Amino acid sequence: MPEFLYGHWAVIEAMRAGRRKLHALMIHERAERRGTVADVMSMAEERGLPLQRVQRRILDDLANNGNHQGLALRVGPYPYCDLEDILNTAARRGEKPFILLLDLLKDPQNVGSLIRVSDAVGVHGIVVQERRSVAVTPAVVNASSGAVEHINVAQVTNLVSAMKSLKSQDVWLVGLDVGPNIPPLDKTDLNMSLGLVMGSEGDGLRRLVRDTCDLLLTLPMRGEVGSLNVATAGAVALYRAWSARAWEGWAHA
Repeated sequence: MPEFLYGHWAVIEAMRAGRRKLHALMIHERAERRGTVADVMSMAEERGLPLQRVQRRILDDLANNGNHQGLALRVGPYPYCDLEDILNTAARRGEKPFILLLDLLKDPQNVGSLIRVSDAVGVHGIVVQERRSVAVTPAVVNASSGAVEHINVAQVTNLVSAMKSLKSQDVWLVGLDVGPNIPPLDKTDLNMSLGLVMGSEGDGLRRLVRDTCDLLLTLPMRGEVGSLNVATAGAVALYRAWSARAWEGWAHA
């Protein structure tokens, strides 16, 4: 079923990536052809997309009142991948697997932010559970600034089963958690075939997910607040893992 992506970067990256079927570009009826809008219109014309001038209220409805910036792109569904596709991406790059697993995150802003960071640090793919978790919706695409259009996302029936499958292929699963007697992130070498597991907002890691991890780590904190937002904590951990790989791929990123 077609979807409507909205916002400059979500629209631009969807067209750049070329992974979805592109149907038409909707533009605010009074938008002038200059700056980023001109770039988007040129990209659409190069791809043979119809351009439709529409009223703001239509764009507001298509974006579910999100910040559409006067643009909406009608596209086909998001192309999810399999776990094997993620592992094959790592093999093709000649790198140890670097995977992010999200345990029932529900906030599109958090998921989009984590996807954007994942793309920045060279994660080979992201794993989410199909039920009770946010999917790759237009809100997620917008929150990721379109980065999700370039990255592998596997939507699995059962996250624990997917974790066991990765373990069978020698991927170490490291869960980020809070609590006493959990080793700090900065004292552990993450230069390994890594699946970083992040728990949901408020609830953290589910018991079975936590028990399936090979290792639990925590972020050292010195302030009065006991934890960080999941997107912030995930960003710190993802960059820490990339630095452990000596900034792998930096020269040609």
